Amino acid sequence: MYSSPSEDATKPLSLNKTVFLGSAIISILLIIWTIALPDYSEALLSASMAWVSESFGWYYMLVVAAYSIFALFVGFSKYGDIKLGQDHEKAQFPFLAWAAMLFSAGIGIDLLFFGASEPLMHYLTPHTGLEPASAEAMRQALSQTFLHWGLHGWGIYALIGMALAYFAYRKNMPLALRSPLTPIFGERLVKGWLGDGIDTFGVVCTLMGIATSLGIGVLQANAGLTHVFGIESSKMVQSLIILGVVAAAAISAMTGVERGVRRLSEFNMLSSILLLIAILVMGNTVYLLNTFTQSIGQYFQTIVFKTFDVYAYDGSAGADWKSGWTIFFWAWWVAWAPFVGLFIARISRGRTLREFVFGVMFIPLGFIFAWFSIFGNSAIDLVANGATELGEIAINDAAMGMFALFEYFPFSDVLSFAGVVIGLIFFVTSADSGALVLANLSSKGMTNDTDAPVWLRLFWAAATGLITLGLLFAGGFASLQSVSVIAGLPFSLILVLYMMSMWRSLKEEGNKRKASTIGTANVLDSGKSWKARLQRIVSFPSHTQVERFLQSIVKPAMSDVEKELRAGGLKTSLDVRNLANIGDDLDAGLDDDNGQIDGIKLRVGHGDEDDFIYEVNLIKAERPNFTLNTSTKHAEFYYRAEVFLSDGSQEYDLVGYTKEQVLVDILHQYERHLQYLHLER
Repeated sequence: MYSSPSEDATKPLSLNKTVFLGSAIISILLIIWTIALPDYSEALLSASMAWVSESFGWYYMLVVAAYSIFALFVGFSKYGDIKLGQDHEKAQFPFLAWAAMLFSAGIGIDLLFFGASEPLMHYLTPHTGLEPASAEAMRQALSQTFLHWGLHGWGIYALIGMALAYFAYRKNMPLALRSPLTPIFGERLVKGWLGDGIDTFGVVCTLMGIATSLGIGVLQANAGLTHVFGIESSKMVQSLIILGVVAAAAISAMTGVERGVRRLSEFNMLSSILLLIAILVMGNTVYLLNTFTQSIGQYFQTIVFKTFDVYAYDGSAGADWKSGWTIFFWAWWVAWAPFVGLFIARISRGRTLREFVFGVMFIPLGFIFAWFSIFGNSAIDLVANGATELGEIAINDAAMGMFALFEYFPFSDVLSFAGVVIGLIFFVTSADSGALVLANLSSKGMTNDTDAPVWLRLFWAAATGLITLGLLFAGGFASLQSVSVIAGLPFSLILVLYMMSMWRSLKEEGNKRKASTIGTANVLDSGKSWKARLQRIVSFPSHTQVERFLQSIVKPAMSDVEKELRAGGLKTSLDVRNLANIGDDLDAGLDDDNGQIDGIKLRVGHGDEDDFIYEVNLIKAERPNFTLNTSTKHAEFYYRAEVFLSDGSQEYDLVGYTKEQVLVDILHQYERHLQYLHLER
C-alpha cells in the first residue's frame, strides 16, 4: 500500500543553506557583472557563445538526438508499464489538467513571441542555399520552425522529467536534481557536496532562465498594450507589468500546484485553443489546413537529415546561421531543462513511463504543429501577397509580430486583447511554477510528495521579479540569456549521466521482475485450514492485535532467519524500531520504553552487491465502507503488518500468518533476491 519510509522522512523541512547561499551569491555576482559592465560582459559572453557553437555544435546535435531516442526507447520498451510511483498509485492529476500544465510550463510566453515571427524569418531570411521569399523557402520555413520547437526539445524534457520522477516516486528519494545520480556516484556523494553543487547549479540555471523569459514576456506584454490601448513602451510601464505579474505569481504559488498553477494552466490552454480556432476560421481556412498537413509531412520527412545537419559545407555563413538558430535553441532547451523537468516530474506522479514519455513528447507537439502552422502560414501567405510591412515588423520587432498579424483579421482589437491576456497568464504560470521549483531545490528534509514552505516560494517569486527589474533598467537581458545558453553545455553532460543512471536502474528493475517469477512454495496452506484462512482474510485487527502479532510471530521468525544466515558467515542485522511520526501513512505509535514495535527490518549483506532487505511495518489503513460499525470507536481504521523490500511496499499483509508461514515468506523473498543478483552479474 505504501512505500517504505526513507531515512529523510523524519527530518524537518528546512532551508538548505549551502544551495541557497551558493546560488544567491553566484546569481548576484553574475547580475552585478552584467549591469556594471554591460558592453564588456555582452562581448565576452557573445564570444563564448560563438566558441561553444563552433567547437561543440556537432556535440549538441548528437546529444540532443540521443536524449529523444532514449526517451522514445523507454516509452516503447518493456519498461514502459513501470509506474512513476508504487504500482497501486493512480495519476495525481486528471489527464486534461496534466496536459494543460505540460503545455503552460513547457511552452509559455515564447509561443506568442515566436508564433508568427519565426516562420516569417525563415521565409524572408532562410538558411544558406535558399533564396529569400522563394517557394522553397516557404515550404522549408515551417519544417525548420517545427525542428526548433518539436520532438527534440520535448525529448530533453521527457528525459529529465522521467529521471527525476522515477527516482523520487519509484525509489523514494527527494524530488531534486541530485537524486538520479545516486546509482552512479553513491548515496554519500549525492547527499554531500556533489549533490549540493548540482542543485546549486540548477537553481542558478533556473533563476537566469526565468529572468530572461520574464524579460521576453514583458516586451511581449508591453507590445500588446501599446497595440491595443496605445500605451507607449517605457521602463515605467514594463516595471508595473513585472510587479503585477510577480504579485499574481506569489498568490498562485501560495495556493499550490493543485489549485493555482493548475487552474491558470487550464484557462490558458482553453483560451489559446479558442484564439487558434478564431485565426483558422477567419483566415484562409482551406489553405491553412493544406499547409498544416504538408508542413507536418515535410517535418517528419526531413527530421533525420535536419537532426544531424551542422552546415559543415556552407562555410562561415552556415556556421553563423547554425549558431544563431539551431544550436541556440538546443542550448536554450537544455538550460531550461532543470526548471521544466522538475515541474513536469512534480505533476506526473502515478503515470506510467509510457504515458509520461508519449504525453510529454506528443501532447504539446500537436499543439505546436497547429499553432505555428496556422499563425506562421497565415503570416507567410499575407507577406507573399503584398503585406511587406508585416514581414518587416516580424524581423525588426518579433514581440509585435503577432499583433501586426491580427491587423489583417476582423475583430483585430478583440484578438489583440485576447493575446495580451493569454500572454500575461503565461507570464504568471512561468513565474509561479519557477518559484515553486526554486524553493524546492533550496530546501532540505524534502520528501518526494512535499513542497517547500510558502515563505520560501514567496521569496523566490520576489527575487525573480527584482532581478528582472534590475536587468530591465540595465539592459542586461541579452547577457543573461547568453549565460543560460552557455550553462546548457555542462548541464548536457548531467543529462547524459541521467540516461546512464536510468538505463542501469531499469535493467535492475527488469531483473527483479524476472527473479520474481521463479517457482517457490506457496506461503499459505493448500486448503486444509480454510476456515482459519477465511478468518484472516475478513479480519480487520486493532493496533493492539497487530502489535501482539509482530511481537509473538514476526519477530521470532525474522530472528531465527537472521541467526541462521549469520551462522553461515553472512553479515546480518535485525533492527526493531519504533518510528514515531514517520509519516501520515504509519501509525504514530507510543514511546520507546513501552516495547512497542512499529517496524522490524532484516538486512543481509552480500559484499559489494545489493543487500537483501525484508521489513515489516505496522500500517494504519482505512477500513472498507461495507465493514464499518459506527458503534465501534475508530471503526474507520484498521492495522496491517505490511511487507516492504528495498523497492518499497509489496502491498500484502502478514497478519494471521503462522510463524512457519512467515519463515517461508522470508525465504521466498530471499530466494528471489539471490536470483536477481545472479541476473545482475
